[in-house]
Amino acid sequence: MLEKPDRAIRVAIVEDNTGVREGLSFLIDGSPGLSCVGAFGDAESFLAAADRLRSNVVLMDIDLPGMSGIDAARRLKAQQTPSLIVMLTVYGDDEQIFESLRAGACGYLLKTTPPAQLVDGITTVYRGGSPMSEAIARRVVASFQRPTPKDLALADLTRREREVLDLLSRGFRYREIAAQLDIGLETVRTHIRNIYDKLEVRSRTEATAKYLGGDLV
Repeated sequence: MLEKPDRAIRVAIVEDNTGVREGLSFLIDGSPGLSCVGAFGDAESFLAAADRLRSNVVLMDIDLPGMSGIDAARRLKAQQTPSLIVMLTVYGDDEQIFESLRAGACGYLLKTTPPAQLVDGITTVYRGGSPMSEAIARRVVASFQRPTPKDLALADLTRREREVLDLLSRGFRYREIAAQLDIGLETVRTHIRNIYDKLEVRSRTEATAKYLGGDLV
């Protein structure tokens, strides 16, 4: 086993599969600059030891006996320990990814990650980055590119209807909207009826809420 420098990155492992857990321990202890300070088969035993471990990075499985890795991440963050959590799991679905990130995970790697990339991921998170497997990163990016409910709601409005709705949301009266846009009062009323129909709302308040992305009745 390599002799470790005094400032080696302290890594804890939470993984219920014995073979995987031992393999990770061997990989970490065999990597310069890394040191495995504990390997646990369940979240409860890890959390009980977390304070004394003083780990810098935690590799956390999600599907664990008893408490899940996501719940363990929440508990660890609530304990205000300085440990940085990287989920290491077989799950690549959106729900697990975003629940993990909301729970406090700083990275998300699949178990198919090659050993060298896993070591790089530990170093990356320790240095302030957020390592993610390529497939996970693509899903995260895609989630931000999806149309929001507001975008979908406004997609059917014409350019003029959007202009009317913008003024309506800013508190302008019908006559003031007509003057601002240099159109007739009845034209304004027609636009507003069309806006209400397309947005499926019944009032200025509901139309404004949908336009601003707020909650709707």
